[in-house]
Amino acid sequence: MKHIGFLSFGHWTASSQSQTRSAADTLLQSIDLAVAAEQLGADGAYFRVHHFARQLASPFPLLAAVGAKTSRIEIGTAVIDMRYENPLYMAEDAGAADLISGGRLQLGISRGSPEQVIDGWRYFGYQPAEGESDADMGRRHAEVFLDVLRGQGFAQPNPRPMFPNPPGLLRLEPHSEGLRERIWWGAGSNATAIWAAKLGMNLQSSTLKNDETGEAFHIQQAAQIRAYRAAWKEAGHARSPRVSVSRNIIAIMGDRDRAYFGLGGEDDDQIGFIDPTTRAIFGRGYAAEPDVLIEQLRKDEAIAEADTLLVTVPNQLGVAYNSHVIESILRHVAPALGWR
Repeated sequence: MKHIGFLSFGHWTASSQSQTRSAADTLLQSIDLAVAAEQLGADGAYFRVHHFARQLASPFPLLAAVGAKTSRIEIGTAVIDMRYENPLYMAEDAGAADLISGGRLQLGISRGSPEQVIDGWRYFGYQPAEGESDADMGRRHAEVFLDVLRGQGFAQPNPRPMFPNPPGLLRLEPHSEGLRERIWWGAGSNATAIWAAKLGMNLQSSTLKNDETGEAFHIQQAAQIRAYRAAWKEAGHARSPRVSVSRNIIAIMGDRDRAYFGLGGEDDDQIGFIDPTTRAIFGRGYAAEPDVLIEQLRKDEAIAEADTLLVTVPNQLGVAYNSHVIESILRHVAPALGWR
């Protein structure tokens, strides 16, 4: 059995060919798709966060709205770029959204990905400390965020407060019990996956990672997951971790699917550079009739290693079509693979 959710990047464009032509369209359709996915039996509604782009950005208003409109589905991100975040303010927002959803938040965070602008985090008021890289800064923000989510008091109370205080040091409010265990780290390398395990975060592994061995993407990703699980065990955490992988998967059910995705073009991994010095491998996409798709996915070692699968959706094709994409996988692919 696997948790199966969707992952939306929330693109919009004014093109007449897009069903998502504005930021309002993206936000409202994201809520509608989460509601539809819950009705179809999907397990998760996840959203990517990008700044300075016509995509979803500040996630917490959306997560809270989805939480208020649904009752069962997990609600998450994949991922929030911690280089841009004030971890204390973020802890307040996350606590509020989690309480609204009844404890269903699954927050994926990371150091981020290539940006639309140069050093965009500087415009948000952040810069690395002396001797730090921007990646170091993102991980430092993450560690502060994790620490305050524990709910321990750390701030000295005012001796003459406006309202009465509880005894002792004060913590951030609202605090949502259990959210600390539902934080995931989006790891692009084996080393950061191991770092995340040591800190007790769940693991999100995307459709790309650092090309560390030259092997096929799914083989490298499976090795990353195994390294993460070994580090988790060595750290001695009391609970079992969760691991997700993301995939572009389309079940070709008819002429419409074939017109959109039947030409292939993503049958092989791709090699590129996510920055001037980091060689990355991008995993193939899957688009085929269900019987072919089942056999292809059966050979994906990283999917087999993970407990959660996030299916990226072409959100600009609209809620109805994306509901069809999710339903096709849940009904015609997942049962044959033992995911349902």
